[in-house]
Amino acid sequence: MSKQEKIVYILTYAGEDPERATFPFTLATGALTMDVQATIVLQGPAVFIAKKGYAEHVAACGLTPLKTLLDTFLEMGGKLLVCQPCINERKIDVSDLIDKAIPTGAGGVTQEILEAHATLVY
Repeated sequence: MSKQEKIVYILTYAGEDPERATFPFTLATGALTMDVQATIVLQGPAVFIAKKGYAEHVAACGLTPLKTLLDTFLEMGGKLLVCQPCINERKIDVSDLIDKAIPTGAGGVTQEILEAHATLVY
């Protein structure tokens, strides 16, 4: 039996660039429909996406709203990792994160990348 394919998207943008914040969720949701295990890693300003109430206010013209994509991604079994040092720097408490957001450090991200067949950075 072959190992399930896996892809990692590292996202570094949030509401300041709605298109770049949205594309990884669009692609990751597509990957999940293809039975590819998808992980999104939020780093830098992108960690705000995991903050409760934030994604509702991010939408790029002509694209599915970020909140819809985020909810679909998580409902389909996508994995959402959030940079722990990045949330600490921005004074975001773990209790302020959405359900299923997983705070992690460099080791956790590195492990995801090593296990993946591809990694893309936005």
